[in-house]
Amino acid sequence: MRRIIALLLLLALCIPCAGAESHNWYEVFVRSYQDSDGDGLGDLKGLTGRLPYLRDMGWDGLWLMPVMPSPSYHKYDVTDYLGIDPEYGTLADFDALVAAAHAEGFRIIIDLPVNHTSTAHPWFAAAAEALRKGEDSPYLDYYHFNRTGGSGYVRLDGTDWFYEEQFAGGGMPDLNLDSEAVREEIRAILDCWLNGHGVDGFRLDAVTSFWTGDPEKNIAFLGWLKETCEALKPGSYLVGECWAGLSVIADYYRSGVDSFFLFPASQAEGFLVGSLRGRSGRAEKFAKQYGNVLAAIPEGTLAPFLCNHDTGRTVGSVQGRSNLPAAKFVEGLLNMLGGNVFTYYGEEIGMVGSGADPNKRLAMYWSDGNMTQQPPGVTNIEYAYPSVEAQMADPASLLNYMRQVNRARQALPVIAEGENTFLIAEGDVCLMRREKDGESCLIALNFNAKAAESCEVPESAAILHDLETGGEAAVLDGTALTLPPYAIVILSE
Repeated sequence: MRRIIALLLLLALCIPCAGAESHNWYEVFVRSYQDSDGDGLGDLKGLTGRLPYLRDMGWDGLWLMPVMPSPSYHKYDVTDYLGIDPEYGTLADFDALVAAAHAEGFRIIIDLPVNHTSTAHPWFAAAAEALRKGEDSPYLDYYHFNRTGGSGYVRLDGTDWFYEEQFAGGGMPDLNLDSEAVREEIRAILDCWLNGHGVDGFRLDAVTSFWTGDPEKNIAFLGWLKETCEALKPGSYLVGECWAGLSVIADYYRSGVDSFFLFPASQAEGFLVGSLRGRSGRAEKFAKQYGNVLAAIPEGTLAPFLCNHDTGRTVGSVQGRSNLPAAKFVEGLLNMLGGNVFTYYGEEIGMVGSGADPNKRLAMYWSDGNMTQQPPGVTNIEYAYPSVEAQMADPASLLNYMRQVNRARQALPVIAEGENTFLIAEGDVCLMRREKDGESCLIALNFNAKAAESCEVPESAAILHDLETGGEAAVLDGTALTLPPYAIVILSE
């Protein structure tokens, strides 16, 4: 009991949720999303046609995985930073998507992989040709070449030269980000997409790999990217992939970049899924770990997520193929965190996938007969839950639960943007208050999968949103709130 009292005294402190203007973001792998022309590949026109669906579901931010020309299916090895891959359409198609997205109230960001290019990029091709001929070229300064090789270096065919490629085997030579010429190229790329094509920012790929093992240089370069984007288009949103622990992620916020993905909350090992495990004290565990996040990142905007294109799907993480309430609850729990929540396409229908990367990027299951081709290299194709069309018609589906969650979060921006206070964190019950500019709400959570739990709430509280996962409603009797298993209840004060 003494330990619980001490914990609650600590958690009762008000901690900022590290959120400014919030959005519900949706990550799309265009190739696997929606085909518009019958060639079996998802494209920009197909995505544009799905904007009403996304808006109806309660998302208002779009992150597109790489759309630039590339020889690979995943397109993280760019050959032209100013173009659109023909598989996806044209620049005119992209501009039409951005215009339609903005008209629907979306912000839109695109993946920006500037750690490396493709070996087929004209910059690298020109540098390689110069080395083969023993000639000079300004493009030699765009990459890291040497004659000694070493860890992370690959021999350039037909020469005794080596080039740096930290992502070995992918034909992705590292750019020399110290080069002023490269930075001028990057500045032009940023300007092209921000002002020429209207995007609202970028997802920054592999930010810990710009200089391997040198976080200070990485942070400084990120600071330059943020300053450059802000000068080009004030209010641009940048979110970085810093695949690391909490202390490292918190340190990277020194760069001034708006957000970094909250990897400690994600995947089977993250604290969201982890808080569902154990026989007791699950709410305490969640509150302690979430409190650690809020204390470590008091400024900047959190970017929590459960899975993305590089990780196993959430349904697998919570063993949710036969446990729909758990799949619902963890998605609801994610959306009760502050900041900008990111959801990977297909999560709303419980898509699965793990192992080889293509397995994590399967075709979106719209309906029988309406799917793209599967990405190359897939080793396992499985759909644990019905299609979008089928789940739309089922009020108890995961899809309709996630729509309800998204809409609740949109209706109450204080959930994402407010200051957090832990009022109760004991056993399986957590009660939090969010407050900003005189607006507030309460969030009650029951981590018990099988039994109802209860807690006391202020006398003036009233239920605004009852996010039930199993068909049972919450009951508020005076100040006593009864929470069904895996319930999330949002209340006014």
